Amino acid sequence: MNVYEEISSFYQSFAGPKRVVGKSVGGRNIYALHIGAKSGPQVISQYAIHGREWVTGLLALYHVRRGVSRGGVWVLPLTNPDGALLSEVGSSSVPAGTDFFGAAADLPRWKANLAGVDLNVNFCARWGTGTQNLRRPSFANYIGPRPFSEPETIALRDFTLEVMPAATVSWHTKGEEIYWEFHQPSARRRRDKKLAKVLSASTGYPLVTVTGSAGGYKDWCIEALKIPAFTVEVGPDALTHPLGREALPALAARTLDALADLTDALCKGAL
Repeated sequence: MNVYEEISSFYQSFAGPKRVVGKSVGGRNIYALHIGAKSGPQVISQYAIHGREWVTGLLALYHVRRGVSRGGVWVLPLTNPDGALLSEVGSSSVPAGTDFFGAAADLPRWKANLAGVDLNVNFCARWGTGTQNLRRPSFANYIGPRPFSEPETIALRDFTLEVMPAATVSWHTKGEEIYWEFHQPSARRRRDKKLAKVLSASTGYPLVTVTGSAGGYKDWCIEALKIPAFTVEVGPDALTHPLGREALPALAARTLDALADLTDALCKGAL
């Protein structure tokens, strides 16, 4: 099975609360599964918003099986199903004649959705100001014609506004580091760093400050919703995109308790 089939099968057999929160450009489902309690602080944990990082979608299933003991988490294993399939199985996953914007050779490294929009620069958070932003369709870094131009980012935005989580976590590859900042005022920086340290202690990944980046889901959650939001980059930087299934045991070993530790901290009043 490819990654979309595997996650679809898992979703069908999952006995807990679940729903389809939207559709991709290619008409594929964007799934959400809830673990833990509906009471207490809620977290959104989303994976594989970049196609070539599809292995994080399978990592999500480890996290679902692990569960959380306090609070609850909505897990979105595959935010960008079309991009994931382009990276994993190539052009056979889409109708013949699909325009790859001159980037067909880059399918294994494909980050964008089927429309050539990099979903993690398509959010309304200082959109278009990133140093690597592109203004044309590509396998990576194209910001789209406007913020929230894509069905995938609309679905994630609307679902986030519905849940109004206490925090969000986005899982990416690679680098083994955690991003937690986006122009917060000092009081919120102190608050958010406390939770970031919980994720750092759980995974062993250091906290890192980045510059020149904008328009991401984490950025939007921090700036628009004023909640803590984190990007966790799993897997050593020495590995090559796309990481495959053989990387999963090591990724899971480092991150298996991260969501449980985060929700536990939230329930203890870390905010």
